[in-house]
Amino acid sequence: MASAPLYNAKQVEKKWYDYWMKNDYFHSVPDERTPYTIVIPPPNVTGVLHMGHMLNNTIQDVLIRRARLKGFNACWVPGTDHASIATEAKVVAKLKEEGIDKNSLSREEFLAHAWEWKEKYGGVILEQLKRLGASCDWERTKFTMDEDMSQAVIKSFIDLYDKGLIYRGYRMVNWDPEAKTTLSDEEVNYEERQGNLYYLTYAIVDSEEALTIATTRPETIFGDTAICINPNDERFKYLKGKKAVVPIVEREVPIIFDEYVDMEFGTGCLKVTPAHDENDKILGDKHKLDVIDIFNDNASLNAEGLHYEGKDRFVVRKEIVEELAQKNSLLKTEAYSNKVGTSERTKAVIEPRLSDQWFLKMEDLAQPAIDAVLKNEEVKLFPKKFESTYRHWMENIRDWNISRQLVWGQQIPAYYYGSGKDDFVVAATAKEAASLASKKSGKKIIPQELIQETDVLDTWFSSWLWPMSVFDGIRDPENEEFNYYYPTNDLVTGPDILFFWVARMIIAGYEYTGKRPFENVYLTGLVRDKQRRKMSKSLGNSPDAIKLIDEFSADGVRVGLLLSSAAGNDLMFDEALCQQGKNFSNKIWNAYRLISGWEVDHTTDQPTYAKTGLAWYEAKFQKTLLEIEDHFSKYRISDALMATYRLVWDDFCSWLLEIIKPPYGEKIDSKTKQVAVSMLEKNLTILNPFMPFLTEELWHSISDRKKEEALIVSAWPQMTKTYDTTLLESFDQAVQVITAIRSIRKEKNISYKDSIELHVLNTDKNTASHDEVIRKLGGISAIYHTDSAVDGALSFRVKSTEYFIPVEGTIDVEAEIAKLNEELSYTQGFLQSVNKKLSNERFVNNAPEKVIAVEEKKKADAEAKIEAIEKSLASLT
Repeated sequence: MASAPLYNAKQVEKKWYDYWMKNDYFHSVPDERTPYTIVIPPPNVTGVLHMGHMLNNTIQDVLIRRARLKGFNACWVPGTDHASIATEAKVVAKLKEEGIDKNSLSREEFLAHAWEWKEKYGGVILEQLKRLGASCDWERTKFTMDEDMSQAVIKSFIDLYDKGLIYRGYRMVNWDPEAKTTLSDEEVNYEERQGNLYYLTYAIVDSEEALTIATTRPETIFGDTAICINPNDERFKYLKGKKAVVPIVEREVPIIFDEYVDMEFGTGCLKVTPAHDENDKILGDKHKLDVIDIFNDNASLNAEGLHYEGKDRFVVRKEIVEELAQKNSLLKTEAYSNKVGTSERTKAVIEPRLSDQWFLKMEDLAQPAIDAVLKNEEVKLFPKKFESTYRHWMENIRDWNISRQLVWGQQIPAYYYGSGKDDFVVAATAKEAASLASKKSGKKIIPQELIQETDVLDTWFSSWLWPMSVFDGIRDPENEEFNYYYPTNDLVTGPDILFFWVARMIIAGYEYTGKRPFENVYLTGLVRDKQRRKMSKSLGNSPDAIKLIDEFSADGVRVGLLLSSAAGNDLMFDEALCQQGKNFSNKIWNAYRLISGWEVDHTTDQPTYAKTGLAWYEAKFQKTLLEIEDHFSKYRISDALMATYRLVWDDFCSWLLEIIKPPYGEKIDSKTKQVAVSMLEKNLTILNPFMPFLTEELWHSISDRKKEEALIVSAWPQMTKTYDTTLLESFDQAVQVITAIRSIRKEKNISYKDSIELHVLNTDKNTASHDEVIRKLGGISAIYHTDSAVDGALSFRVKSTEYFIPVEGTIDVEAEIAKLNEELSYTQGFLQSVNKKLSNERFVNNAPEKVIAVEEKKKADAEAKIEAIEKSLASLT
């Protein structure tokens, strides 16, 4: 065990990651061991490592590394998600830079560009995860558009369609005009925005009167096909059977009556635009109104917009207000705040739009997933508080719009053979589809006559199969790996995709296997900056993850992230946390250097202080090991790290090493060094999941080890549920005694060169078991146990035991007495002022309980201090 040079994190990290990879330590195959499986939440193939990824994947790596050490067959499956909307947007932008219009390309040509982009940029984030130390089974890396994964998605679609759960319908959907695709309800975020309420006048046909209607969207008047009034509104009953004229358009529309209208909102009159509002569509169907679509797919107005054709909806809003004012059709404008739906992906304002789409019926599918979390607890959420969110979403679930108007993704396996609404079949191939179409139509149809649906499936429709499809469980549910690794154990993800992904995976798991996809869901908080803002590229407040690793080391960043990351609570990120992690690395490294530098004398007996210190640390280690186990069982990963941190930094480095360190210039006995090294190895083992690089480096530095003896595949320390509590309690008292002695030396300027004695006034609870430790660390020449107080000595109390340090000849007694009298006088005056306040009935009756408690504490502290000073004075006089 040679003395170590200074720690070089960059060099160490590359060396050991290459070593782990070369020796296949991350790879798992089914065997006789119990499996422990986690699947990575697949990051977007467009992504680069950000702080959320860093936190999430550090937690997963901690769990998987600990499972390996505990003897499980640990398998962590990595991969990426094809992210239809985000990736297609990236490819379209790239093509635009090259002067290529997406619309000028065939589907095959566009996909060729998309795959080219994916091959060039798609692996960036996974390579960055390796820098973090992620011990994924890289041989199992999956991509949601891999051929086998796509086949699983198509098989799932066909199965659900054949069960009558998937249908095609003409529905009002959320349209993203930037991505030019529909979105599910869950992909729409609602933001409070300041806008205006425009009061427009609609002339009544064959009348001099007009109706006033309030709207936030005057540009939609081109799609108006009725005016609706509540039948109970006495103001407007005379208008039954009448018509109104839409301004600018000059279209006559019926005035209809329906209780849907809120008589108190606006003017009590509602313009009905069935093509661009879900509730208006319901009214339109009920009253058989015309449906007029006024928008192009990019939210510009089409020919129905007359002279505004081709202009963006928000441009039209400004211009049409001016035209309405000129035509005396704008009565007034008021500021108005309302919620506006925006795309979760592109941030564009959503446009409600009628469209033929594919939907999955969710109500019956959701019930087993509701029971699994909320009734049977087969799937547990950590923290538990998210169960209420889960309940709200699942019990109000709506049919899932699973089609997207994109090219990048799994093309829906529906084939059209005619112009009728139901002239389509669903099949895996055109050949199978032709056979089905022939049977359905009663005439011979060949594959070349079919037209496949151009829409692709929602990306979530592939990732909801992830825990199954990564083991080929959809295509081949009887295969060995699927039956060995599934169900998985833990899922680590963010609460923002609790419904998008987690709930849907639970639904899919029960639908296809009758089993939960995972047992525990650990929901991390969001990473925020010091101002509590969510970290994002747009705000420019998210640090470069790789630069952080370069500056603070991977271990330092991992520790920094986890130190303040309680489950479900947002992390206020500060680079100082990473510095703290780096400092911890240096502390451990220096502890190793200290131990490795001790020369051994094989002829020396083990000192009592060393024997006592090592026995104490073994008990402390076992106590902490139980605490760590409890924290992990409750997914308090931050608490598990803090318990480990305190054990290593405080108990091992600050106390144990000081206790066993040989006197200056002397050698250490062989038994003490041997046990100290063993203790260091145990520390490295429990630290390894959190700090894999540093611990592996030290593990091999301590001893030349064979390949199969690497720390990553060693064993978690043996845990015993019993330990010497008396030893721990007596050591805690010894620590207080040593701290008090050191304080006295500092306050009284007593050098460690000056020999001092310690006299202990015996009590029933006193023990001398740690006297040698106290002697060594307190610089005490001798300890005497006495039955009476010692005159002419400084004193202090720890618990019920009183300690005396004779100071004659060591300090100026007269000066010390004068100093104590001055301190006594000040403290007595302070106590008098506190008592005066507490004896004031008006203060006591009116002050809050907390304030009274603070004053009571001041009184007790002052009284204790006076007692101590008086005893010190008595011992000196």
